[in-house]
Amino acid sequence: MNIRKLVKNSSFTRIAPFALFMAFIALEEMLRNPVINKTFHFPESIAIYIYPVKALSTGLLILMLWGNYIELHFHDFRKLSSTLLSLITGIIVFILWIHLDWTWASIGTVRGYNPTLVSDYFTQYLLIVFRMFGASLIVPIMEELFWRSWLLRYLISQDFQSVKIGKFSLSSFLIGAIMFGLEHNLWLAGIMAGVCYNILLYRTRSIAQCILAHAVTNFMLGLYVLQTGRWEFW
Repeated sequence: MNIRKLVKNSSFTRIAPFALFMAFIALEEMLRNPVINKTFHFPESIAIYIYPVKALSTGLLILMLWGNYIELHFHDFRKLSSTLLSLITGIIVFILWIHLDWTWASIGTVRGYNPTLVSDYFTQYLLIVFRMFGASLIVPIMEELFWRSWLLRYLISQDFQSVKIGKFSLSSFLIGAIMFGLEHNLWLAGIMAGVCYNILLYRTRSIAQCILAHAVTNFMLGLYVLQTGRWEFW
């Protein structure tokens, strides 16, 4: 398959931004590895600098593939009842998320993203801006395209574009929510969020509304982290 055909492949265009983002996460984890650090003497803050590159690269890829996302209808926001439901869902997920941080409900060590590890204040603020931008805009678009536009429909039919947005099946609902949860260190909070966003999708039949709810959750979580210093939530 040549590149031109690949970028027009419906599955590829929804998987690629997510895969790129996850590849950067793998790089961050590799740089934090004690053996790697011992060998190359990387500073503790090295992984923090990857986030701006990760956010910008993923955002650029989404823009390059934007014409393929025919399911994104931002005029859906004109339906005020659905938009209000999305805002409420985003707030509820945020509130539940910060209370589901039990040790047994997490995978591995939750390090978080702590820009204060950098001594220069201007750099700290710049890293915070990139984090808020990435978490509140890039991540919601990237994840909702992958999880609720592609995966939930693909689990119903490999010809996923023949499946209407918001079509329910118990297996895709459960598998999608669980897999979404396992993507996060706080797996229980992740499953909860997956369930809430899935239900919102079934109610509104709109990927745009899911992006809005996800963005609200991440933006509020960012404000909470900055106010409390609970960097592990980032």
